[in-house]
Amino acid sequence: MPEISVSEFSPLIQEYASYKLSIQGCSRKTVEEYLLDLRTFFRFLIAREREIDPNDDAFLEIDIRSFGLEEVKRIHTEDIYEFLFYTNRDRGNQWAARARKLSAIRSLFKYLVVRRHYLDHNPAADIDSPKPKKALPKVLTLDESLRLLNAVETDLESPYRTRDFAILTLFLNCGMRVSELVGINLTDLDPELRSLRVTGKGNKERIVYLNEACAQALTAYILERKSPQYEHVRDRALFLSRLEKRISVKTVQAMVYKYLERAGLEAKHYSVHKLRHTAATLMYQSGQVDVRVLKEILGHEQLNTTQIYTHVDNRNMEEAMSHNPLASHKALSKKLPASALPPDDEDFKN
Repeated sequence: MPEISVSEFSPLIQEYASYKLSIQGCSRKTVEEYLLDLRTFFRFLIAREREIDPNDDAFLEIDIRSFGLEEVKRIHTEDIYEFLFYTNRDRGNQWAARARKLSAIRSLFKYLVVRRHYLDHNPAADIDSPKPKKALPKVLTLDESLRLLNAVETDLESPYRTRDFAILTLFLNCGMRVSELVGINLTDLDPELRSLRVTGKGNKERIVYLNEACAQALTAYILERKSPQYEHVRDRALFLSRLEKRISVKTVQAMVYKYLERAGLEAKHYSVHKLRHTAATLMYQSGQVDVRVLKEILGHEQLNTTQIYTHVDNRNMEEAMSHNPLASHKALSKKLPASALPPDDEDFKN
């Protein structure tokens, strides 16, 4: 993702970004994505006014710090339509990218109209979102999933084999997002390794239940994580990088691509997020997991626009994890002593 700073924007947009972060509890990544889309939108409007070709390099140098409330007031629905046409025609944005850009614009105007009452009208309110392409997500088969896990198990030269195996096992069994995985702390783990707590989109917490494969993989890794080698590490993160800090999303992504290639799978066709799709697909195809339970496991707000939210008993969610076909694939198995998890360790609670 290109770098962006709130200092590139007017005080009005900085105020909006602060609201999204501090009041709505959006992640920094989400806010940065919105700001990137708004920057492109504002540059498009300025370029049109100054007769700058939006496909020239000069477009990327347009300063938008002066684009404040008076400029926003002059935006009409037709301007937004024209921008969406431009992103499709000239930038080659597919429906998802255009839908995200429209979402950013809608969010800004909703803030200005509903929250701050700076405007009386939302020009984006009645614009339909771009229609998604009807396509099934790319997923690994059960055999390919096992090959991926085996690629880690047989990589005896890697000093991070146990960590990487645990990470991939969680992805393929639990279907968590990469941002959720890197955010896990030691204190988020149930001492018996039956479940763990993750923080998903919108800063919402949920419980992820662990099957035998996850418990075994985590047991092996935690024994390393709590070994004398890491006694000096005060970072409360569960998964550490080679620098003994919380592992980053980029590091996890690079690791996944490495083992996809090692497993003989075309890394360009997959991603970390595809492992999330894989876990969901494997559980659903087992025939033992209700789609409403799967919705809760994945932390989705809703199945689609036509389905009503259904509360699912936690017991069903826990049982669903055991139906993943990978649940019985255990390796790096060791017994985890009761003292390995420090629920009362104050150093890891701060």
